[in-house]
Amino acid sequence: MKTMTCRQLGGPCDVAHRGETHDDVINAQDQHLKQAEKEGDAAHQPARDEMKARWRHPKKSLGWYRDMKAAFAALPEG
Repeated sequence: MKTMTCRQLGGPCDVAHRGETHDDVINAQDQHLKQAEKEGDAAHQPARDEMKARWRHPKKSLGWYRDMKAAFAALPEG
């Protein structure tokens, strides 16, 4: 199990997302950003807009995805 923060994934805060894989933490970040948007959190809106664009255009977002995969792989377990 590894942990990445909202900030490490491109967001504005230090909420921790834990997962077995990089996809787990990316999906947790997506849910976190959706909730922040629903609550009207303007600080998270730019990150939410970027995440929406990545889901709509996955081929264009492969660089970000690969970067997050590498960052996750480099993290220590625990």
